Amino acid sequence: MKTDLIFMTKALQLAERGRFTTQPNPRVGCVLVKDGRIIGEGFHERAGQAHAEINALKKATEEVKGATAYVTLEPCSHHGRTPPCCDALIQAGIKRLVIAMMDPNPLVAGRGLARCKDAGIEVVCDILREDAEKLNRGFISRMTKNRPFVQSKIAMSLDGQTALANGESQWITSPQARADVHSFRAQSGAVLTGIGTVLADNPSLNARVPFDCVQPIRVVLDSTLQMPLNSKMTTLNGRTLILTCSKNEQKQDALKQVGFEVYVLPELNGRLDLNAVMTFLAGQEINNLFVEAGATLNAALLEAGLVDEWLIYMASCVLGDKSRGAFALPQFQSMTEKKSLRWSDIRQIGADLRLMLV
Repeated sequence: MKTDLIFMTKALQLAERGRFTTQPNPRVGCVLVKDGRIIGEGFHERAGQAHAEINALKKATEEVKGATAYVTLEPCSHHGRTPPCCDALIQAGIKRLVIAMMDPNPLVAGRGLARCKDAGIEVVCDILREDAEKLNRGFISRMTKNRPFVQSKIAMSLDGQTALANGESQWITSPQARADVHSFRAQSGAVLTGIGTVLADNPSLNARVPFDCVQPIRVVLDSTLQMPLNSKMTTLNGRTLILTCSKNEQKQDALKQVGFEVYVLPELNGRLDLNAVMTFLAGQEINNLFVEAGATLNAALLEAGLVDEWLIYMASCVLGDKSRGAFALPQFQSMTEKKSLRWSDIRQIGADLRLMLV
């Protein structure tokens, strides 16, 4: 029905409003409609607070009984930090339930819909499902693959260089591009980098944005525990995780004393096993992982096939062939060895191009 598309579009717009604040929960919107009119709407804002359906019910301007509920994600059916939303819809007397997608969480996975059907509610599924899935691709990845959705950002020159030979890299791209990067950080559960980048740049890895957001967790891959005890990250609020395969307890304790969380993970060929890293981060309830790393780590992620989307900011400058490239890969002997990606989006950000590839 055309009206289903119209009202689900509104519900998705509401869900979008939680893009920077709902993590680790999914982004969900809800619209209540009666006699062709919206009588209530809401979205999920933060973990631990009311879900979209509850907010919509609370804001209803008239009797909800007999109304249709448009929800971007299957209503939950289990007790978490909040009671089941499907029970609230049933008790409110909802006559019809239209959802964009089923919940990939095994604790829900069809149970919410089944309870609504058992209560006599008409259920319609898959209205604008692809839009809803895109909005929650990180949550879906964590629930179905046990790893976050991974984006890796690279800032490069027109000739594919990311830094001068001496390591200087600030700034290749424009202020507008850098602001765009902070927006991506703000919608991510964690920002990850390697120890090489920390030693070279001493980054903060926080989201500096002019709007409310849940600050991402900072994650540093540091196989041999070289993390400086006076890093900028020690001065910031929030969590910083040091992931290592070093069993040096003295170094671990020193890092813990200045506020870092240190976790020892499996190694592979003397370095952190990146698949184990992704599994661990999923266990930390990280849906979207934003990588800002150097050529070595980006090459390793590329080889392991662990990046879901590459975010390339290309500036209209040339740094020369003695500068540092984006991927520290071994020299290829044949074109059959090349790594092929697919364009998904290209747009201008300030003076630069933002290229998205998958």
